Amino acid sequence: MITYDDFKKLDIRIGTIVSAESVKGTDKLLKLEIDFGTEKRQIVAGIAETYQPDHLIGKEIPVLLNLEPRNIRGVESQGMILAADADGKPILLHPDRQVPSGSIVR
Repeated sequence: MITYDDFKKLDIRIGTIVSAESVKGTDKLLKLEIDFGTEKRQIVAGIAETYQPDHLIGKEIPVLLNLEPRNIRGVESQGMILAADADGKPILLHPDRQVPSGSIVR
């Protein structure tokens, strides 16, 4: 079990998806470019079977930022999106009203 202090170490921020494209050689992965207000990052996410790239542009989502970068299928992923699992399919989480990119999730 983690403590409240452990949870506070996670840097989760709201980002806006500015581009999305399929990762070559896989049917499950998308490369997302996400704007956090002061920086942009690319995140690789296994959501392509549920979400079409063009439907993601402009969506605000929470992203865990303070992970070490990871190479996934030849693409560096600089964080991890947060999504719910519904019957084995990802459901993107998003604020119910617009918040500034880079807003901290607490």
